[in-house]
Amino acid sequence: MHAYDEELAQQVMDHLLHRLRLDPPPLGRLGEVGELSTALKDAIGTGPRPVADVLRTYTDDLEPTVVSCDHPAFLAFIPGAPTKAAALFDMVLSASSLHGVSWLEASGAVAAENQVLRLLADLAGLPPAAGGCFVSGGSAGNLSALVVARDTGRRTRGLGDAAPVRIAVSDQVHSSVGNTLRIIGVEPLVVPTADHRLTGDALRTALDAAERDGGAPVVAVVATAGTTNAGIVDDLAGVAEQARTRGLWLHVDAAYGGAALFVPELRDRLRGIEHADSLVMDPHKWMFAPFDCGALLYREPHLARAVHTQDASYLDAIHGADGDTPGEWNPSDYAYHLTRRPRGLPLWFSLAVHGTDAYRDAVARGARIARWTAERVRARDGLELLREPELTVVLVRRTGWRPEDYYAWSKRLLAAGTAFVTPSVWEGETVARLAFLHPDISEETVGGILDSLVGEGS
Repeated sequence: MHAYDEELAQQVMDHLLHRLRLDPPPLGRLGEVGELSTALKDAIGTGPRPVADVLRTYTDDLEPTVVSCDHPAFLAFIPGAPTKAAALFDMVLSASSLHGVSWLEASGAVAAENQVLRLLADLAGLPPAAGGCFVSGGSAGNLSALVVARDTGRRTRGLGDAAPVRIAVSDQVHSSVGNTLRIIGVEPLVVPTADHRLTGDALRTALDAAERDGGAPVVAVVATAGTTNAGIVDDLAGVAEQARTRGLWLHVDAAYGGAALFVPELRDRLRGIEHADSLVMDPHKWMFAPFDCGALLYREPHLARAVHTQDASYLDAIHGADGDTPGEWNPSDYAYHLTRRPRGLPLWFSLAVHGTDAYRDAVARGARIARWTAERVRARDGLELLREPELTVVLVRRTGWRPEDYYAWSKRLLAAGTAFVTPSVWEGETVARLAFLHPDISEETVGGILDSLVGEGS
């Protein structure tokens, strides 16, 4: 099984090259349980099957039922649109079976990843000592960072390892943060938001009340730079001021919106991010890296290392008998993981090939097409723009539609190969939601989507 097979390699490479040449790739469609069960019946047996037959099962039966996130008209959730350079280098990474746990095993890969982390830290305005590692995404980054926030908060307050503490979050915080707090046994202090945006004033009011309620101490606060549902950026500067005044750890979830730091005209919307004690940005979103790539940064990495470094006799070789050598870096020390692939390398390769100016322009394109779409929605009878887009998410109400109308419309768009747009809920009402990231999305395509909203059911 481990020997080089020319036929296997050539057939897989032929398919990869074919896929890479498609412009755009097929949008894909929803698969039916019955058809997929039939397609996969007897796919895995006790003996070998011809490579061509197995590949045909994938290309004919499986691949068409997967929606392509790199299609320009993938406008649901938060899309992913890796550059060809990043996608190709992800193949190199997989084919080479590179490990990314420690400097001992992967010094070159870690050094390249850290070059990208330094770039992101500089964009965010974090100090020269800031650092971290790449994780699988925002959920893993939030979990890893908030464990550090919890343990650091307990230690600085002289509390025991199991002492109850709270972390302040807004009522709009990402679902992964709520999940994280349940996992790590921390109670949330939920701060009501004005217009879905956490502000310094609202946080101050909530913290004052928390000091009087006799509950567990608050040790940290989570702010969001780009909510998933609407792309809203919290009052990072105001929240940061409250965190500094009260000695709280400030964690910023910029998994989606962090890419805006590449664009000068968008950067001011993230003012205050430079005060973060920990920061998550997902390059597999708006920075055009393949899944799964999340960047986790700490203002003071030694605090994370004190929490996450795993102690085992077989790991002594990683850290060395005399401790870490200056300049060496073990990514396994900065998140809950141990085994990891150097998932930051495809982003490094793409940035090195294209340069940061190209990234700036591609990120800016997403914001421009969102503003263009908002203008078109305002100009159309029967459509209502629910709020001005801060980043790249546009929320639209179709007059007179019920939830089932939006879902039927979404299915028709996908079945026709036009676009993948999923409805969402805004203030208790089902609405249309378009999330723009791919720089190749055209005004013509977006215009057609809006036409379908107005034309259907009118």
